[in-house]
Amino acid sequence: MRPTIDQQVTFLYTNDLEKSADFYRNILQLPLVLDQGACRIYRTCQTGFLGICHTDEPISTANVIVTLVSAEVDEWHTYLVTMGVSIEKPPTFYEKFNIYHLFLRDPIGYLIEIQTFRDPKWPIT
Repeated sequence: MRPTIDQQVTFLYTNDLEKSADFYRNILQLPLVLDQGACRIYRTCQTGFLGICHTDEPISTANVIVTLVSAEVDEWHTYLVTMGVSIEKPPTFYEKFNIYHLFLRDPIGYLIEIQTFRDPKWPIT
């Protein structure tokens, strides 16, 4: 039997930590749970976390999608628009994967997806 996994953290890198931190803390309103100086870790849900870390190295945002799962995709869309966030793709049903989702980009260029699964097999909690 394999050992348990208790939590999950995804780390993204940025050349402008303050700009990125402002977006995740003040626009997405993710709670900051740990400030390590060069990395700030935000809670996305009870056991999920997103770490934003400063680097002086060149970064690539290509082929990265951070997906936040929420039953309130339309509400997120309204909220983000009122916060002045540019929406890359408005709420859309994607039949192939049976999801309803929208896309936006963070200030560094990472693609953020907010989606809900319409597949009844998806574990809610």
